[in-house]
Amino acid sequence: MKRYLFGIMMSLSLTACGGEDGQKQQDVNIQASRLVENIKILASDEFEGRAPSSPGEEKTINFLKEKFIEAGLKPGNGNSYFQEIDMVEITASPDAVMTVTHGQGAEELAYGPGYMAWTKRVVDGVSVGNSEMVFVGYGIVAPEYGWNDYEGLDVKGKTVVILINDPGYATQNAELFTGNAMTYYGRWTYKFEEAARQGAEAAIIIHETAPASYPWDVVQGSWSGPQFSLASKDGNMNRVKVEGWLPGATAEKIFTAAGLDYTAQKDAAAKAGFKAVDLKATMSLSLANNVRFSKSNNVVAVIPGTERPDEFVIHMAHWDHLGKDESLEGDQIYNGALDNATGTAGLIELAHAYMSGAVEPKRSVMLMAVTAEEQGLLGSLYYGQHPIVPLEKTVAAINMDVLGHLGPTRDVTVIGYGNSELDGYVGDAVKKVGRVVRPDPTPEKGYYYRSDHFSLAKVGVPALYIDAGVDHVEHGEAWYLEQAAKYTANDYHKPSDEYSDDWDMSGAVEDLKLIYQIGLRLATEDSFPNWRAGTEFRAKRDAMME
Repeated sequence: MKRYLFGIMMSLSLTACGGEDGQKQQDVNIQASRLVENIKILASDEFEGRAPSSPGEEKTINFLKEKFIEAGLKPGNGNSYFQEIDMVEITASPDAVMTVTHGQGAEELAYGPGYMAWTKRVVDGVSVGNSEMVFVGYGIVAPEYGWNDYEGLDVKGKTVVILINDPGYATQNAELFTGNAMTYYGRWTYKFEEAARQGAEAAIIIHETAPASYPWDVVQGSWSGPQFSLASKDGNMNRVKVEGWLPGATAEKIFTAAGLDYTAQKDAAAKAGFKAVDLKATMSLSLANNVRFSKSNNVVAVIPGTERPDEFVIHMAHWDHLGKDESLEGDQIYNGALDNATGTAGLIELAHAYMSGAVEPKRSVMLMAVTAEEQGLLGSLYYGQHPIVPLEKTVAAINMDVLGHLGPTRDVTVIGYGNSELDGYVGDAVKKVGRVVRPDPTPEKGYYYRSDHFSLAKVGVPALYIDAGVDHVEHGEAWYLEQAAKYTANDYHKPSDEYSDDWDMSGAVEDLKLIYQIGLRLATEDSFPNWRAGTEFRAKRDAMME
């Protein structure tokens, strides 16, 4: 769940294009008509929203296999085009009512508009009864920043209530955490992980649109219906019983009932030395689960290198979306046209570009369509834990998550600018096609942690995340940002994310050509990338390359 929602979201791990081994961009076999045709197929109602472990998955992965075979690619996992993953699918009953009891009485909250909650524990049901609610600020333990919201606090058997994002964003203080740019401590995934480490019974995040970067509708759409996890030996019993979200307005009522000023408490939580606050309220919730064990698949195809076939450049995109919700009136299918039928169709274009290119890659090239990104980057997480190619032989990963549909831009955005030695290479590459590089204009949204490149970055493989930019060639920056905001508000993770004949895919074609040139350059060089000193991923890369 990611993303700088327009332009191409690429996790580019390395280098510039061009040079003697390059290929002129106009000669690259990437076709707008073929791209659009495959987007339409992947985003059609026939594919049922491409949910993992569904009939839509079977249609999607076999379609991709056929397209890779047609392009001439070899199986990427031994003799198979699939990497099978054991999954657990848990669907909570939407009839469950959350009861919050405070000094002004008991408030019953309806699933969906009133709260969203689930469990990752592989059980038929969980129950939390009269669990004391404690406000733990941002719920962060970060020794490197001298920050511990749980210091001296015992939360066993309690419900922790947590703010989204981190103190740097809240204060806009460049000296606090990383200032406006979200760290991983600001992500919802981290909040739940830390609450579990602290022994909490339940963890509830307060939703506010600006720090979350998406409206409540996205929370409701993303966390309703089947929720997937990787299968584990302990059945995920190391997770808190209940994870969830509350709307900000509801949270404010709870604070008010406790005699607390919500805004003042948020301000206090953004300062060092914050101490947790008893909300003088309890939470009760019982969730009945439908548990299903299933399989899902990453789709993997390769182009063997001519000289160093044991070294790999990876292009990746997630094929999955949110499936369908039969409880909805009207359109029940989350087609996921932009997110991410575009990026998946882009992999097919790259396959044709490599197979018909004038330059054969010296290193092998892997094209990987991963599953369950929308469920928490699960397909790429599994690959990082069970890599087909040794990580020390993986040169870089290039991820595509949403291709631009508004036409070409003059600029390219590097999300996570400054993390690696590769920023200059990206600059060289775009300069050759008359574009410029800019840092992420909205680093507070944490896009670097919201797509599949992050799963490989965490295990040390260099991955640089870029976007095609916001300065539209015809309409300019303000117009482009306005369109992006409309998509986030109206279509992101909603059934209305469907293909339209109004789309202009010419910019996506140019972006795909750029990605191909960078990937090709990586596949013809003999160097390996690294992260900049001091980044969180550098130590793992250094260790694997010794």
